Amino acid sequence: MAIVPQSAEALQWFKSSYSGGNTTECVEAAQLADGTAVRDSKRRDGVRLSFSEEAWGGFVVAVRERRLG
Repeated sequence: MAIVPQSAEALQWFKSSYSGGNTTECVEAAQLADGTAVRDSKRRDGVRLSFSEEAWGGFVVAVRERRLG
């Protein structure tokens, strides 16, 4: 995991369809050349984290299989 530089404004961010409908639990993600960036949709200028393709893929599989608490 790394912090995405502030120059990441050109990224195309999207919200998960599983985010809370009342906008209290939303995160946004964006594709990177070598992984995925994630940010808090309520703090778009805040910290952005990046994950390798392998790490992000593992997270998505764990969510789909309901292996996360």
